[in-house]
Amino acid sequence: MEEQNQNEVSDEEFAEVMRESSELSEPVTSARAERFYDRMRERIRTYLEKKGTVAGKTGEYLMAAPDVFVLLWRLMNDPRVDSKHKVALGGGLAYFIFPLDITPEAFLGPIGYLDDPIFGVLLLRKVLVDTDVSIVREHWSGAEDVLTMIEKILSSADQLVGSTLFARFKKTVK
Repeated sequence: MEEQNQNEVSDEEFAEVMRESSELSEPVTSARAERFYDRMRERIRTYLEKKGTVAGKTGEYLMAAPDVFVLLWRLMNDPRVDSKHKVALGGGLAYFIFPLDITPEAFLGPIGYLDDPIFGVLLLRKVLVDTDVSIVREHWSGAEDVLTMIEKILSSADQLVGSTLFARFKKTVK
């Protein structure tokens, strides 16, 4: 049996990602959000184990993706967050879930999640304009402070996805 290239997506992984996307019309319940979080974290962890030290700093940003996803979901469901942000947060969730975005995880595998936390932290920065940071921290699952994580991702976004894509994201989230 031929060994699969580490960057290729197996037929099973592709089918699973496409199956998840077919659920887009269904509400994102707490159970569904947690399942998506767990699957995303496991896919990224497995990918990074195969890549070893080659992934470098990129791995750190990839591992932020599940935490940013679940933070968006929790904020969207928090009554203390202004309703004007909930539509944007919902759009951010859809961006994570839909497998055929700008860097499609359906074809690229876990490396395709690299753009998702960048888009997510731009949304978070907008939400933080009039949402108390303590609310955001309350919902954060990551290891480091959420504001530190936002700053690190934004300061590296040009190198991670390129300045053109980062500029498009900023314009979209404006």
